[in-house]
Amino acid sequence: MTDLKLGPNKPTWTHLALHVNDIAKTTKWYEEFTHLTVLFKEEDELSYAVWLFDKTQLENPFVLVLTQFFEGHDPFAPAKHPVLGPFAHIGIEVPNKQAVDDIAAKGKEGDCLIVGPQQMSKRIGYICFLKDPEGNTVEFSSDQGVYDKVREIWG
Repeated sequence: MTDLKLGPNKPTWTHLALHVNDIAKTTKWYEEFTHLTVLFKEEDELSYAVWLFDKTQLENPFVLVLTQFFEGHDPFAPAKHPVLGPFAHIGIEVPNKQAVDDIAAKGKEGDCLIVGPQQMSKRIGYICFLKDPEGNTVEFSSDQGVYDKVREIWG
């Protein structure tokens, strides 16, 4: 039998967690507008939770956690849960400009496009921004250079 360690062997990014008011609607939006799929759903005495995951990232998993606290069970109350935006955002890089255009068109049809596709500086690339049902900003980019820069510096 193989001795398989199920956790990281060094500090690593694992998740981004967002508070939501309608977990079903928000989960459906992320499955429709992004490449993420439901990995896990849970309900406990405090909340509903959904983990969304990119199935191609098995080596270095990173999940988007959506949590909807039950009335009277929010451990952070009375603090408000701000949304990401207008600049704070979730960033997803896609393979090419056409994919950005396609996502922008889909976002326009779904009434969630907030910034149409446009070429920005080299560091930013070709982008569009959508809003999820909770109001969080999600950026889709092409040629942002994240992969190139990582390989250039550490590669």
